[in-house]
Amino acid sequence: MTTTSDVAAFDVIVIGAGPVGENVADRAVQGGLSVAIVERELVGGECSYWACMPTKALLRSTAAVRAAQRLPGAREAVTGGLDTAAVLHRRDNFASHWKDDGQVSWLQQAGITLYRGQGRISGPRTVDVPDSTGDGNGTVTLTARHAVVVATGTSALVPDVPGMAAAAPWTSREAATAHTVPARLAVIGGGVVAMEMATAYAGLGSVVTVLARDGVLPTAEPFAGERVTETLEKTGVSIRVGAEAHAVRRDDTGTVHITLADGEQVEADELLVAIGRRPNTTDLGLEAVGLTPGAWLTVDDTLRVLDAHGGPVGDGWLYAAGDVNRRVLLTHQGKYQARAVGDLIVARARGAHVDDRAWGRHAVTADERAVPQVVFTEPEVASVGLTAAAATEAGLRVRIVDHDLGAVAGAALHADGYDGHARMVVDEDRKVIVGFTLVGPDVAELLHAATIAITAEVPLDRLWHAVPAFPTLSEVWLRLLETYERPA
Repeated sequence: MTTTSDVAAFDVIVIGAGPVGENVADRAVQGGLSVAIVERELVGGECSYWACMPTKALLRSTAAVRAAQRLPGAREAVTGGLDTAAVLHRRDNFASHWKDDGQVSWLQQAGITLYRGQGRISGPRTVDVPDSTGDGNGTVTLTARHAVVVATGTSALVPDVPGMAAAAPWTSREAATAHTVPARLAVIGGGVVAMEMATAYAGLGSVVTVLARDGVLPTAEPFAGERVTETLEKTGVSIRVGAEAHAVRRDDTGTVHITLADGEQVEADELLVAIGRRPNTTDLGLEAVGLTPGAWLTVDDTLRVLDAHGGPVGDGWLYAAGDVNRRVLLTHQGKYQARAVGDLIVARARGAHVDDRAWGRHAVTADERAVPQVVFTEPEVASVGLTAAAATEAGLRVRIVDHDLGAVAGAALHADGYDGHARMVVDEDRKVIVGFTLVGPDVAELLHAATIAITAEVPLDRLWHAVPAFPTLSEVWLRLLETYERPA
């Protein structure tokens, strides 16, 4: 029998203590509100332990070796193979060895109260959490004076393919945390996670086969997927565009057998499924407030959750930030949303009237037009804003401006045989950039300049006065502007 053992009141309750939930809570506390945060797993969330940090740690060592091999003198110094154990140990350090002591300490110092367990909404402004004290059968009921924020993120989507569940495939979590490198790895998917992990494990010595039904990086500019495909295939990765798994079986020896639609068999020691994400809303008690468990949470531009009729739930007390609202499934954009929603809650708690887009920087707009993303493949893909196809589909009159990044003086100095490409998409009616994509070694650090140009809607004639330093890769900005001025 479950009994209520305690009741606690706070100004704000946040469900989910990943980067998004932490930022909401921190912003609200800084605004003078009391905050409780509820977490069922590790404080710090997916990014800290199973995604951004450990995966980039896996990728970095092989990227450093490749960079050295592109430079005479440095190339000769690289005489040994990659130390896989050292790479995995460094990865473990970045994941804090899957312990959240440091993150919990930060919550305490920030004045945020932590409750561990699965938080469930039981009514307006009310969240129930299992009581970790006593016999474990009780419940702590938390009440919020002002707001409840759902920041529970997403989990890997695993397709309903015959035999898939019994074969115990890897998801992004297992790929990020594995302590042995499989001799053969098959990857289902062609998106960011699939291609980054194909890059990582190929660098660590696996024979990798990618089954990319919908292509490689299908939402990026086409040249991005083409260049990643070309480079990975040169390293021995087999990429099967259009291939679709129809059945999966793991035999008694541990070998995974994947039957494709055409009957071909692919064998591997491990299978990674990376085809998308699903919202962590199944066990949140959404039905208590008229919402559908397991569904994405639709929000307005101040991140209030909307009901089936398109209005705020109740009087607008329920918010959703980060991946769970499906606006943009990226950590940095979730943290951007978190800062906005934390400030909005504080403002409303103080009696301010806040309408969508009517409250300056706190209406969430950047995740519509200026979303930056880096894919840490070989080569890197860095993009922000719209692709040419998306801009055209949005009804813009666009001009596409391309330039060979390898022809920039800074690229030649950066690495012998530097191979890269840059594209800016210009809205011809307003003469501003609406999309920017870079492909090449170490292009990630070039991206923020493009993000600023798109977010601030800097006119092209003003960008001429932003003189890039010579000789750096940033000189590509000058070359793109020169290309734009030539007749189309």
